Amino acid sequence: MAIWGRKVASLPCPDFSPKMIRPPKYARIVSLMFFGYSIAMKILGIDPGTVSMGYGIVLSDASDDITMICYGALRRPASSPIGERLYFYYRELLKIISTNRPEAVAIERPFLAKNVRAALAIGRAQAVAILAAAGANLPSFEYTPAQIKQTVTDYGASSKEQIQEMVKLQLGLDTVPQPSDAADALACAICHLRMVRLGGIIASAEEDES
Repeated sequence: MAIWGRKVASLPCPDFSPKMIRPPKYARIVSLMFFGYSIAMKILGIDPGTVSMGYGIVLSDASDDITMICYGALRRPASSPIGERLYFYYRELLKIISTNRPEAVAIERPFLAKNVRAALAIGRAQAVAILAAAGANLPSFEYTPAQIKQTVTDYGASSKEQIQEMVKLQLGLDTVPQPSDAADALACAICHLRMVRLGGIIASAEEDES
């Protein structure tokens, strides 16, 4: 078993009761943000993979500042059976969710490139992440690599290095998060927070016009 990651200690955790993290309650949280009420949100981002699965948790406070809570990568040997690897990721993700209690899970959607076999493998890992979120009664959201790049860097064709540097800057970190899978997971979490925030601004503007 290999788990590589980093966690910052003694950060306050919002006092969300178990009922508040269920999907119906989460919908209310989003609607509150849409109409101008900003509250804290903790998001788990996941970069799915069958050999290495990156994860990262960020917290957005009432002033919309984003703080890194923890990040890392779950790893299994490529030679191990695929079922064993997927089950390992499922169990470890549930542990991460149970320990950190995020309000939602943001998952990077596989990019269907020429390597169909690799895309299918990543799709399996993505399904495991969705299943882990559902098992914890959390809503999950999927974002394409282009969406994440555009939201985090304002440029849809950004390189991996540019994304990682922006993640470092936006989270106020001294160094770029490693491994790269963890940086990608943090970027996905940031993307979700920005999308929710953007939705709130648009909804608020439409309400003012009506």
